[in-house]
Amino acid sequence: QVQVVESGGGLVQAGGSLRLSCTASGLTFDDYTMGWFRQAPGKEREGVSNISWGGKSTYYADSVKGRFTISRDNAKKTLYLQMNSLKPEDTAMYYCAAESSPRRRSYAGAYSQADFGYWGQGTQVTVSS
Repeated sequence: QVQVVESGGGLVQAGGSLRLSCTASGLTFDDYTMGWFRQAPGKEREGVSNISWGGKSTYYADSVKGRFTISRDNAKKTLYLQMNSLKPEDTAMYYCAAESSPRRRSYAGAYSQADFGYWGQGTQVTVSS
């Protein structure tokens, strides 16, 4: 059984930083492209960033480019999202997800949420102004 668990969310002032972590068990972590998504109140869930299974290719949404950094430690089966220069509009529930199939693509990109089959419960990030 695959389990995806996020942690690291919290309340931070605008301009501050947070680091989210995500562990995934029940799958061969280093074979899966991993991604971060977020959903703000009243809005649809959107893709934030993803990283290829080999870790050499990354993708960022325009809204977070230059402020967020995705990384993975395959030995620890952990995915990270370093979030700097946070803005109130970054306030959302952040979800970690694993792509549905292993080694499907060797590069990151603007993939559909439908491509990700394993999801965590989310961790709340709140940025105060």
